[in-house]
Amino acid sequence: MKLITSAGALAVAALVAAPAYSQQDTLEPVVEQASSINESARQSQLTIDQISDDMQERLQQYKRIMKEIDGLKVYTAQVEQQIDSQESEKSDINNSIDQVSYVERQITPLMLRMIDSLESFVELDVPFLQIERSERLQQLNDLMERANVDVSEKFRRVMEAYQIEADYGRNIEAYTAEHEIDGQQQDVTFLRVGRVALIYKTRDGEHLGLWNQETRSWEELDSKHLPAVEEAIRIARKQLAPDLLMMPLFANKSTSSTNNSAGQ
Repeated sequence: MKLITSAGALAVAALVAAPAYSQQDTLEPVVEQASSINESARQSQLTIDQISDDMQERLQQYKRIMKEIDGLKVYTAQVEQQIDSQESEKSDINNSIDQVSYVERQITPLMLRMIDSLESFVELDVPFLQIERSERLQQLNDLMERANVDVSEKFRRVMEAYQIEADYGRNIEAYTAEHEIDGQQQDVTFLRVGRVALIYKTRDGEHLGLWNQETRSWEELDSKHLPAVEEAIRIARKQLAPDLLMMPLFANKSTSSTNNSAGQ
């Protein structure tokens, strides 16, 4: 009787346990599928988040690019204004160049005439510093033939030569050079008082001469003028303070010589 009871109990236990094992087998695939779905959803969410981040980054990049474009538009507008202004200035410069070219065409013949006039003036002037003045004129003529020198520089040099010649008439000067006396070349000291008087003195003081502009010749001076001439030479060389001196001068055709005051 006990054996039957135990067997029955075992049968009942088996009947009760059988559905439990069967249910567990059924749920495992569902759980695995759910886990797979969750993992897939998580991966999808990660992908979505990555895409969202990329979109945000691209949006920010787009905004930066648009901001740069706006800045470039403003800059381009400014550059265009500058270009317009420069084009206007270019046009003005071209007009100025055309005017300069016209002036250059006009001023070159003028300078040539000025040099010719200066050459004639020097030739007819009192004959002092003849070599220096002739060389200056020759340099001007050579300068006018040089294409690599600006017209402005040529004009400056011509005006400089005129200024030098003008200054000769307002100062006193003493210099040494050779001079022909009685057919022989001798070293003499020339004294120039503006363009009023040109006197020479030999080293020994034996000969004095005064240029006569009217006859365009040298005339001997009396030795009584030697002290005044020597003092004037020292004044010209700044060895003495400027002072009034009685110097021999030719006044006109009717008067061979006269006295006048000369100094610095």
